[in-house]
Amino acid sequence: MPTSLDIQLVNRSTTDVYAFITGLAIQHNMARVFLKRDGKGIYFPESPPPGQILQPLTEECAIPLTPRTTVAVTIPQMAGGRIWFSTGKKLTFLRNPGGPGGGAALVEPSVLNPSDPNADIDFAFCEFTLNNDQVFANITYVDFVPRLPIALTLHTRGGGVQHVWGMPTNGLDLVCAALRAQAARDGRPWDKLVVQRPGQERPLRALSPTHGDAVGASFVGYFEPLVEATWRKYGQEHHHQQQQPEKRHHKFRFPLLDRGPEPEAKAQHQKTVLRINTQAAPGVLEGSVPSGSNDLVIGGEPFGRPTTGDILGCNSGPFTTGPSPTRNAIIPRLAAAFQRGCIVDVAEHPSHPETFYKSDPMNHYARIVHMHNIDGKGYAFAYDDVQPDGGEDQSGKVNAGEPRVLVVAVG
Repeated sequence: MPTSLDIQLVNRSTTDVYAFITGLAIQHNMARVFLKRDGKGIYFPESPPPGQILQPLTEECAIPLTPRTTVAVTIPQMAGGRIWFSTGKKLTFLRNPGGPGGGAALVEPSVLNPSDPNADIDFAFCEFTLNNDQVFANITYVDFVPRLPIALTLHTRGGGVQHVWGMPTNGLDLVCAALRAQAARDGRPWDKLVVQRPGQERPLRALSPTHGDAVGASFVGYFEPLVEATWRKYGQEHHHQQQQPEKRHHKFRFPLLDRGPEPEAKAQHQKTVLRINTQAAPGVLEGSVPSGSNDLVIGGEPFGRPTTGDILGCNSGPFTTGPSPTRNAIIPRLAAAFQRGCIVDVAEHPSHPETFYKSDPMNHYARIVHMHNIDGKGYAFAYDDVQPDGGEDQSGKVNAGEPRVLVVAVG
C-alpha cells in the first residue's frame, strides 16, 4: 500500500522552470493540498473569511528547477493531483472560501479566461493519483497542447519500467502547423484553436475544440452528418435474398411427381447491429435504431442523437452519466467511436487503433495530437483511454501498485 511516493522533477530545458504540485489530501478529509517549496512539507491553504475571494496563498509553493537539473520531492497520498510547470513566471493560485475538507477552494490557472493572471504564461501540467491501490499518472491534452512537453517514466519495486515519451521540443509548432493545414482543407476553424499573442514568434498553446468558443472557433453542426449516418446504418433494414438449393435437372420428368413450380426465394430483412464491448459485467451489448424510434438503443439503454458539443465534451446530452452501470459503461466507448470517426466504418467497438481517424468528420485535433506525440500516446479527449481488450494504450498513462519512483521530465 503506497502511502507516499518519491518523484524526480527533471528540467531538460535551458531555461528556469517553476513547478507546483497540487491535489486533494486523501488522508486529510480530501482537503486541498500543495507541496511546499522544499518538496517535502505540505501546505493546506486556509479558507478565507466568507465574502473574501481571490486571496493569495500564504506559503511559498513554487519549486524552482534550474536548467538541466533534477529535484527530488515526496508526495503523500493525493487524488486529482497535478504537477504544474511554467517558464518565465511563477503561476498564480488563489483561494476562495468553502473548499473541501474545511480548507480553501482553489482557483487554478485557466487558459480560457483572458483576465486570468496566468493566461499569457507558458505552462503545462500532468495528472496523477496516489491511493492505497496504486499510482496512476498521465500526460494530458484534453484542454490544450502546451509549448512545454512533458514525459513520464515510472520505476516499480519489481524492476519494471513504464515510459511515456510525450512530444518533441517543437511539438506545439508541429501541431499548430497541422491545425492550420486542416483548416485550409476543410474550411473548419481548426486554425483558430492556435493561441499566439501579437508580437510572439511562436504559438503559446493550442486549445482543444471543446473550448473553441473561447477563441471564436465554432464547430456547431460539424459532427451531425456522422450522427445521421450512424442512425441510418444501425436503423436501416437490409434485404437479403435467401439462397435456394441448386435445382437438379432430370432427363425424365414424371407427371405424378410434378409438384409444380419451385417456391420463390424469400427476402430476409436484417439490420446492421452495433456491438459495444463494455469490458465490464454487462459484456458485449447489441444496439440498433428500432423501427419508429429516434433513439439508438444499446443493451436496452436509449441514446438520443448527440450534438457536436456533446461529442466533443463527452459529458452532456446522451453522454451524461447516471445511476445505471450499464449505461455508464457504454458511454465512453460510444463517445470515443464518434470522436475517432469510426462508428460507421466499424460495427464493433472499441475498435482497433488502425480504424481510428480514417473518415470525416472526426476530431482532427485528437488525430493531430496523437500524430505528433513521439509514441503516439496522450489523452486528446476525455475518453481517449478507451481501447479494445489487449489493445495498446492510447492515453499516455503509467500505473503500478508498487511504485518506486516517478520521473517527470519537462522541456
